[in-house]
Amino acid sequence: MPRLAPARQLPGLLLLWSVLQLLPPPAAPGPLDRPGVRRLGTRGPAGSPGRRPAPTRAPYSGASEPGGNRGAGVCKSRPLDLVFIIDSSRSVRPLEFTKVKTFVSRIIDTLDIGAADTRVALVNYASTVKIEFQLQTYADKQSLKQAVARITPLSTGTMSGLAIQTAMDEAFTVEAGARGPTSNIPKVAIIVTDGRPQDQVNEVAARARATGIELYAVGVDRADMESLKMMASEPLDEHVFYVETYGVIEKLSSRFQETFCALDPCALGTHQCQHVCVSDGEGRHHCECSQGYTLNADKRTCAAIDKCALGTHGCEHICVNDRTGSYHCECHEGYTLNEDRKTCSAQDKCAFGTHGCQHICVNDRDGSHHCECYEGYTLNADGKTCAVQNKCVLGTHGCQHVCVSDGAASYHCDCFPGYNLNEDKKTCSAIEEARRLISTEDVCGCEATLAYQEKVSSYLQRLNSKHILSGRLSASARSQSRYYT
Repeated sequence: MPRLAPARQLPGLLLLWSVLQLLPPPAAPGPLDRPGVRRLGTRGPAGSPGRRPAPTRAPYSGASEPGGNRGAGVCKSRPLDLVFIIDSSRSVRPLEFTKVKTFVSRIIDTLDIGAADTRVALVNYASTVKIEFQLQTYADKQSLKQAVARITPLSTGTMSGLAIQTAMDEAFTVEAGARGPTSNIPKVAIIVTDGRPQDQVNEVAARARATGIELYAVGVDRADMESLKMMASEPLDEHVFYVETYGVIEKLSSRFQETFCALDPCALGTHQCQHVCVSDGEGRHHCECSQGYTLNADKRTCAAIDKCALGTHGCEHICVNDRTGSYHCECHEGYTLNEDRKTCSAQDKCAFGTHGCQHICVNDRDGSHHCECYEGYTLNADGKTCAVQNKCVLGTHGCQHVCVSDGAASYHCDCFPGYNLNEDKKTCSAIEEARRLISTEDVCGCEATLAYQEKVSSYLQRLNSKHILSGRLSASARSQSRYYT
């Protein structure tokens, strides 16, 4: 009977052994406790969710969760020649392989894809290696993601070294779409594996790095950390990543977005440029100034340019600086600004009626003018008003025969030879005719008087018609007529 006791206990032992097989192995110093490894999806103290340290760089608007969209204009990825090298050995179950493809697609979502931006290729490997598509195959995100979705696992084996060598020899070539060394486009490879390489990766990875390829290593679950470190570029804490399961690998896409993203200070508003911020790519920027301003020595603030002093203003006459850093053109007095706002044309001040000349305004060729006077006048010292110079010339003197100027403002009248000036000092009378009419012998006789009156009257009418007889002679004749009557 005592021998049967162990037999009765056997089913219980078998059950306990089955349970122990399902439990995880005892905690041992593993990849999570080793320096130079980034871990995602771990649990913190007291079961709190593990969190990676917040980035020390300036914040930006981008995808912080899988599937998120980058903030437009804030984070622009650097142009890359990017090759994914993914392990599809039998240890990667179909659902887990789908997670890897989602991880790749979400990284593609965070990139600026195009012939002039980032180009993507994918190398699939197990015991054999297959290039699914080259860098030059697709130039847009949609086509790339569709190609990734069509990839299927290969077979058993984990030939990581062979996969890296194939990427070097066949994917990172100019013929396959890689850009040459003169382009300064970084060459980047991301290798994803969950096992230990079955070939030597140390030497081939070193050769890849020596050719300028930057290697990132992502380990999942049972991945060998030492092998990941052998493959990755320095510094290791920026190039080696680890996740416990394929279920959280998708979250690494945001980490690679940060890695490949060039923050744009111009979009973030942290540039401190006074006028204009210009993005130079890869997180760099420089400040510029608005038109009419120049950048100060601090490379951030701006000062108004004295464009008039530069001599490039194009103003024909006068350049006037404005407060805004611009300028405008003006013209000298007597000119008006043309429609081109630079050249000037002479004004017709005489036509404007603003010249101030008392008599005559004369335009000059240089846009100015001067005053002149009518005949018989002289221009005064003010250059505008006129004074009489010779009243005889004016024709308003009233002299019947001759006007004689006595200076600038006076004159007197004279008569032609054989005439005398009358008392009005303007008209003239004939001398001989008057004497002959007065010297008559028969001044006492009525008939003689009547005849004389008729003769004198007739003669006076003739003189008046000729405008010769003076007023004095007419008065004398009438007096004599009354006397004889």
